[in-house]
This record gives sequence, C-alpha cells and structure tokens, in this order.
Amino acid sequence: MKGGLLHLNPYQVASIRIICSGLVLLPWAIKYFREIPRNKILTIFLAGALGNLIPAYLFCYAELQIDSALAGTLNSLTPIFVIITGVLFFQSKASANKVMGIIIAFIGSVLLMLSKGSVSYKANFTYGIWILIATLSYGINVNLFHKYLSHISSLKVAAIGLNLCAIPALIVLYYTGYFHLNLSDEGILISTFYSSILGIFGTAIATVLFYMLVKSAGTVYSSMVTYGIPVVANIWGIIFNENVGFIQFLCLGFILIGVYITNRSLKTRAVS
Repeated sequence: MKGGLLHLNPYQVASIRIICSGLVLLPWAIKYFREIPRNKILTIFLAGALGNLIPAYLFCYAELQIDSALAGTLNSLTPIFVIITGVLFFQSKASANKVMGIIIAFIGSVLLMLSKGSVSYKANFTYGIWILIATLSYGINVNLFHKYLSHISSLKVAAIGLNLCAIPALIVLYYTGYFHLNLSDEGILISTFYSSILGIFGTAIATVLFYMLVKSAGTVYSSMVTYGIPVVANIWGIIFNENVGFIQFLCLGFILIGVYITNRSLKTRAVS
C-alpha cells in the first residue's frame, strides 16, 4: 500500500488491487461459475465486498495519515469483531473468557493508537476509525462465510467473489482518472506494480488460503492470523523509518494477552 500510494491516490491503489486479484483468479471463476447455485451468487459477492472490496478502500485511505505499523496493529482487532458480530448476528456464544479477552485486547489497541507520537492523536483517531470499520467488515465476512458458504470450495468462493467485486472496482478506477494519467511514467508504473502485487499475493492468494483456514479451524482460530500482521507491520515500520519502539511492542503484547484469554476455553475443549 505504501508503494502504491507514492504516485497514485487511495481509490486507484485499492481498485487496482481488487482488479488484479480478480484477473489472477479469472480462469477459475469462468470454470466454476455455472456450478454455483444461483441463490448463492449474491452471498458470494457480499463476502467479497465485506472481506476485500470495502476494506481495500478503507485501508488505503487510512494509510494517508496512519503509518504501516499502526494500520497493521489495528487490523488485529479482527478476531474481536469476529466474536462480537458472531454473537449479535450469527447466534454464536460468548463465554466470560471471550468477553474479558475482548476488553483486554481492545484496551491494548487503544493504548497502541495513542502511543504513536509521529501522528497527532486527532489524526490517529480520525483515520483509525476507517481501520476499525474495515476490521468490522472482516469480522462479519468471516462469520458469513463460515455459516453460509463453507460447503463451497474456497477457491470457487474467492475466484467468483473477487471477480464480481472487480466490476465496481473498475468503475471506480475509471472515474478517478487513472486511464488519463501518463501510464508510461516511471512513478505511475512503479505504484501500479506495487498495487498489482498487493492484489495478487495480499488478496487473491491470501483470500483462498484464509477461506481454507476458516473451514478447517473455525472462525475465531482462523481470524487469529491477523495477530501475526502487527509483527510484520512493525518490522516494515522500522524499515520505513517510522516511529516504532518498545511501547508499541508492549501494547501488542497486551493485545496478545487478550487473545490468549479469549481462546483459552476453546483450546481446552479442543484438547479434550
């Protein structure tokens, strides 16, 4: 995202990301489209929109004022929203451990957001809200896929969902003036390349693998992979000379304590 935003605006980066993710999975979308029940097409599009399309724009816009480390760490709120939306909309149950873990992890995330001295608190809060909405979208999508689409191949859901989402993404890309830019300009080409890589690896391949994980490990366990993202994001933050220090990693540890408490009862039942 950082590379894409060097010479393109957030809407163009997100659009290219989604379009490229659809293109790389297009052969499978064409192959399997007729095998999908007609009454599942809208649900698959909704899964693609909640899990990829909407968050792609929200994250890119937020990255205008939030650095990589903070954006990646806020993304770790996804498991919390998986639990909350599961209880509110998908008849999942929340134990006392889950509720306590949610509170602890949320406090850790807030402390992390306030610890970033390189960006004003106002900017952190304002642009951090877009990340929160994106993680809420992720949470709904995980439960949606698990309840209504888990019986369909992960590759089929990802391929068809991303290609359906590529249509509105192409419209956005057109109206943001991308095709009127000097597409032979080195800067534009570099940012387009970064956005394409983001779509191929960070969206297309990652979505297929994540849906496979949801099937095999369930909603909460699968969403825990987002807690690896802050670690990687903070490493990238160091590489980009962003303000990353001991306090940020301490807050991250606080979040992980919340995750441990949230999932302790689940692990005990799994072992049994």
